[in-house]
Amino acid sequence: MKKIMILVGLLVWLQGLPAIAAEDPLLQGAQGALDTFVEGCQQELTTFCKDVTPGEGRILACLYAFQDKVTPRCEYAVYDSIGQLDRTLNNLSYAIGECRDDLKSHCADIKPGEGRLLDCLSKNEAKVSRRCNNALKDTGLKK
Repeated sequence: MKKIMILVGLLVWLQGLPAIAAEDPLLQGAQGALDTFVEGCQQELTTFCKDVTPGEGRILACLYAFQDKVTPRCEYAVYDSIGQLDRTLNNLSYAIGECRDDLKSHCADIKPGEGRLLDCLSKNEAKVSRRCNNALKDTGLKK
């Protein structure tokens, strides 16, 4: 149940990011998890939580209050979303670990967010280490 609560909290937060996710490959996996959750739990969200204003954990509290009425489809969507988020976070962790030195060397003055660090690495591709380039390819972050 703790994983479900964390997932729902993350997914509620991600609802505000669709425009950024379209431009930022790092958030596309998270957006996919949100889409899976919303599609799979549409019945619960519209039946039990339709009048809840998103934010500050209110949707999480609503779903928690009706957890005994969650359909198997929604439950599956929650666990599928957890898997998608887990893969996204693992990919991000791997890429950051392999590119840490390159980010310090070539992109230290770049403000993180909205794909700026990834753009910086792309612009400096000739100077970026093989490890970093391989990690970006492995995770699908390299354009």
